[in-house]
Amino acid sequence: MKTLSKTISAAALLTCPNCGKQYNIHTIQTFATCCNEPLFTVYNSNALPAIKIHSKTQSLWRYANMLPVFDEQNIVSLNEGFTPIHTLNKISNRYKVNTVYLKDEGVNPTGSFKARGLSVAISKAKELGIEHCVIPTAGNAGGALSAYCAKAKINATIVMPESSASIIKEEVQLYGATLLQIPGFIQQCGKVAEEIAQKTGAFNLSTMKEPYRLEGKKTLGYEIAEQLNWQLPDVIIFPTGGGTGLIGIWKAFHELEELNWITFDKKPRMVIVQTKNCNPMIQIIKNGQKQNNFQPQYSIANGLVVPTPFAEKSMLRVIIESNGTGIDVSEVEIQKSIEEIAKTEGLLLSPEGAAAFAGFKKLTEKNWIDAHENVCIVNTGSWYKYH
Repeated sequence: MKTLSKTISAAALLTCPNCGKQYNIHTIQTFATCCNEPLFTVYNSNALPAIKIHSKTQSLWRYANMLPVFDEQNIVSLNEGFTPIHTLNKISNRYKVNTVYLKDEGVNPTGSFKARGLSVAISKAKELGIEHCVIPTAGNAGGALSAYCAKAKINATIVMPESSASIIKEEVQLYGATLLQIPGFIQQCGKVAEEIAQKTGAFNLSTMKEPYRLEGKKTLGYEIAEQLNWQLPDVIIFPTGGGTGLIGIWKAFHELEELNWITFDKKPRMVIVQTKNCNPMIQIIKNGQKQNNFQPQYSIANGLVVPTPFAEKSMLRVIIESNGTGIDVSEVEIQKSIEEIAKTEGLLLSPEGAAAFAGFKKLTEKNWIDAHENVCIVNTGSWYKYH
């Protein structure tokens, strides 16, 4: 890909977060092979005359200057992002917390926050001349990839567990993607996707094994800051499988500090929430390692069933740097939380979002969250996608 004389992006290079080795952003890249870590996009805040928010753009592309697509003609968008933040007054009163916000990603195109990552990743794939993408997914990322590839005229192959929701399988096929259903969980799908990539030359969009889904997900952090008038909450609670959203939000806050758009003196404490049926990060946070012979089980929050996340070290860095924590919740607690928010605030959460709310309740019971604090819970998808 040629470098443009006029570019909309301040992206400069890709780097390994562990050793700092630099990688060329103008060629197709996967992950940092030097340390087997995800690649992070680095921006030069002096590269453009003025990095700004394009306020007339009501999507995540309002932050195009801090996204990795150089030519705006390559942007593939379905108006994703800039989702609402609800103030849950009844929940705040019930649990005696100053303010509880809910960032609602269920209203995104294809019904989840996966639209953010796939919009940016497929835009960059188009810019780099990629013609075929393959992804292992628990469900929602497959639906999103199918939609964006359809718009970009890029071939898509989706590898999904047989247990995924039937409505998402139908969605994938309606968008014209190739659907492969595999027994087991996402790690089995990952192996099949890797084989397909090796055999066909398709680009593998596995979570954190390419750089640009992270860049789309980080816009969650930009939006939380902007929508709360550049005053960050004290605690951000995120339902976490592969970790792209959690890592992306934290990356966004560092970038906003570099831009002098926020003061990052008091860092939000980041919280990972997982299901007890698959809680590898909670085991690591609590015990320093996963249990021997750890085996995941099915969860209604299927996006959380990621037993071997590639970005494990990056997630741990976020928790340590933010003085955050991790907590797991049961399937019963997830279901009860769906019902509680629906009956109290009139909002339907995805099972993953309900897991985050269940985690919030446990942390208030433990007094880990103080009464004077402001908390932001992220609902990552739409309840309607699970039926």
